[in-house]
Amino acid sequence: MRYNRSITKRIDWLMIGLYVVLVICGWFSICGASYNYADTDFLDLGSRTGKQAMWIFFSFGLGGILMFIEARLYEAVAPFFYVGMLGLLLLTIFVADDTKGSNSWLHFGPVSLQPAEFAKFATALMLAKIANTYPFDIKKSRDFATVLAIVFIPMLLIVAQKETGTALVFLSFFLMFYREGMSGAILFSGVALILYFILDIKFSHDVFFAGTTNAGQFIVLSLIIFISAGMMTLYTKRKGLARVVLWPYFVLVPAGCIVSSFFFRFDVNMLLWGLAFYTAVCQLWWWVTYRMKQYGLMALFTGMSMLFLFSSGYVFEHVLQDHQRTRIEVLFGLQDDPRGAGYNVNQSKIAIGSGGAFGKGFLNGTQTKLKYVPEQDTDFIFCTIGEEQGFFGASVVLLLFLVFILRLVHLSERQDTVFGRVYGYAVTGIFLFHLLINVGMVLGLTPVIGIPLPFFSYGGSSLLGFTILLFVFLRIDAERGNG
Repeated sequence: MRYNRSITKRIDWLMIGLYVVLVICGWFSICGASYNYADTDFLDLGSRTGKQAMWIFFSFGLGGILMFIEARLYEAVAPFFYVGMLGLLLLTIFVADDTKGSNSWLHFGPVSLQPAEFAKFATALMLAKIANTYPFDIKKSRDFATVLAIVFIPMLLIVAQKETGTALVFLSFFLMFYREGMSGAILFSGVALILYFILDIKFSHDVFFAGTTNAGQFIVLSLIIFISAGMMTLYTKRKGLARVVLWPYFVLVPAGCIVSSFFFRFDVNMLLWGLAFYTAVCQLWWWVTYRMKQYGLMALFTGMSMLFLFSSGYVFEHVLQDHQRTRIEVLFGLQDDPRGAGYNVNQSKIAIGSGGAFGKGFLNGTQTKLKYVPEQDTDFIFCTIGEEQGFFGASVVLLLFLVFILRLVHLSERQDTVFGRVYGYAVTGIFLFHLLINVGMVLGLTPVIGIPLPFFSYGGSSLLGFTILLFVFLRIDAERGNG
């Protein structure tokens, strides 16, 4: 009893209070999104609000149960839970019914569960288990490859279920990798590849120099060369070597543009491909000559950038599904589809804008009542908050989430074990990714990939999944210093 009382005193009640407030606010938002004038009982189990109330009740009970389980047990069962979840994800691919284009839901009578939501917890727990194993060091290639495999295996299984949005959430674990010592160059490379993809797709239909040169490739290839030269300037002692790369660019590219425009038409990008290849060869030569691994890494970056650009067009045209391509094109302004892929976002913006400063009031949102916004109580729940509570109410919700995320960071930093810290940052990354992407897609800032807003979106799987993630961490945090 003494031990249990000490744990009770060490529980972070601020986080539990934030959790309860967010869940209750989420339930009221679901009431506003799903309510119609024929409803008389919000707790009717036949209604969306009644079902969500039931899931909230289960989640509160589950959270309490998780707080009674010792943290060392979570670490002990992590491998078994992870392997079992992989098996369940694999099984789901073959036995799940098609639900809105995906095979990711398992049905047990009136109850439906999405295993992918619980795979986030299993993966976070497994990563913490591995990181806490001596002599793990994420800076070692073998150890880094191990944690990458732990992340990408469930991610690929979820992609096979046609749940690309949920699979992308697993990229949030890179925040934890960075905290544990992963090179910032890897994060930079990831950001650079995203930028290449955006620029290539955004300007793929534009042409330069008398219609001979694809503008998207021209911009990206130029960017690859300049980034490579910049890296040589920043990360090596031989600053002048960057000129060996840049001078040919400043001489040959303008000359090629003039020739292509006025004398002999040819694709200037062929020249840029040659210059990018020349840059990689120079970096490889300097790696061999000076025996500095920085040049080898730069050559790898340049080569991977070229390969990514070469393959991105094929992936966009032949790998992504039609609705995914359309959503990206609408987001980038390449096509106007107000009644198709862009309908949800357009209606969401209208709903949020109509709320004004202080909103129309609880249950008074006309856009939501008339069901103009599809999925308004799940993926697009934030537009209901904006319409009914206005800019002020939406800001309060975002402020609550900000405090929630910052508190998670604080709790993660104060852990006295690698297991606790790694798991804490994994949880933080998941919540942060969901928040940024969900709010971003409702506002038209990110592609619509269909992931829920934590504690607000309707659904038992997501609420239970987020509850498990949080309360396991709170139990681990409550035991710090007792090892």
